[in-house]
Amino acid sequence: MLDTLLLSRIQFATNISFHILFPTISIALAWFLVFFKVRYVQTKQPVWLRAYRFWVKIFALTFALGVVSGITMSFQFGTNWPGFMERIGNIAGPLLGYEVLTAFFMEATFLGVMLFGMKRVSPAVHTFSTVVVAIGTTISAFWILSLNSWMQTPAGYEIVDGVFYPKDWFAIIFNPSFGYRLSHVLLASGITASFLIAGISAYRLLKNDHKHAPKLTLKVALTVAMVLAPLQAVVGDLHGLNTFEHQPQKVAAMEGVWETEKGAPLLLFAVPDEVNRTNHFELAIPNLASLILTHELDGEIKGLNEFQGAHPPVKPVFYGFRVMVGLGLLMILVAALTRVTLWKHQKLPAWQLRLLVVMTFSGWIATLAGWYVTEIGRQPYMVQGLVRIDELVTQVPSEHVLYTLIGYLCVYTLLLSAYIKTLFYTADKAVEVEEYELNPPMRGENYA
Repeated sequence: MLDTLLLSRIQFATNISFHILFPTISIALAWFLVFFKVRYVQTKQPVWLRAYRFWVKIFALTFALGVVSGITMSFQFGTNWPGFMERIGNIAGPLLGYEVLTAFFMEATFLGVMLFGMKRVSPAVHTFSTVVVAIGTTISAFWILSLNSWMQTPAGYEIVDGVFYPKDWFAIIFNPSFGYRLSHVLLASGITASFLIAGISAYRLLKNDHKHAPKLTLKVALTVAMVLAPLQAVVGDLHGLNTFEHQPQKVAAMEGVWETEKGAPLLLFAVPDEVNRTNHFELAIPNLASLILTHELDGEIKGLNEFQGAHPPVKPVFYGFRVMVGLGLLMILVAALTRVTLWKHQKLPAWQLRLLVVMTFSGWIATLAGWYVTEIGRQPYMVQGLVRIDELVTQVPSEHVLYTLIGYLCVYTLLLSAYIKTLFYTADKAVEVEEYELNPPMRGENYA
């Protein structure tokens, strides 16, 4: 029979998995909207305004679902993890409060102007509102990632009678993994939004939408993706080195290393066996894991057997890491291929457009895989090395958690299906709209 702890973990994972999809898009999409609006102000070309008007609808829908699911997720601290706020609330509470007081109020104040004020306020005020909303989404990520990073690499605290108290807020906020984690998430948002824009734009072109707006947004999105995807690989490597220093058991699970060894191979594929504490069907590159993590061919990596009883479940971390990296490499390849083709031939062949449509939500999958590696990799701790999750879980009967979990799964499945359907419905409607106020590109400006 499933117990309350496992069900509570699954329920929180369900909530966070659904919620994170929408900020992952809206954070970067807000900055794309800023770019579209600023370019319209600079050039007075209506194509930029058409791009803005189309994507601001998708931003509004995405932002709304992110807010609603975020509120629902916050209830989990009280219903499923009451011990979390009892013991860690002195640190978690203020950080979550700062996010509301700064980012959320900023977004809420100017979002209405951004969405409905284009014809009611001056162009400067409307552009300013768009910029403020974009800043707000980024500040929101700042505070949430600060708390999450602190749970991974705690600093600046003291413990009195089992309760955490802040000693140094600067050390708490800017804890050892914060910079790497924030950069990694912001880049992931940029890549996710880029492939979403590219995929929807490619879909419109496949539907014989010959207007300039989808061609232009395709160009912008692929340019951003081609820059950010390789940069993410660099930041991801730095993040991995930071994790190797502060959470070696997580890295050992990612790499499938059971015994401490020098010159550890990089496993391209394996089947971890936690019962016998070994791997089956290994496909490995000798010494490469040690080279990546220690910059030495014979560098030492601590194995999972050094952390028995205090390391995460291996399979989800091991496979999640490979899904994230594999998709990341694929996105680098696709972004480079399609952008170079667009630059050379001024348009993409149908098969590349279809490929981009298939990749529309690839950023979601990579983000979820990375998030699972991060969060499952912290297990069995809520706060790394200090508080175990089984100390904080609710004592309500498992049946109650199961019923609410089923309810969440049903509602989220319906909402996610409706969201995706609405995106493509919006794209279909845009195809039917006649192009208006068509001006030729300005000198030196083209759409490829």
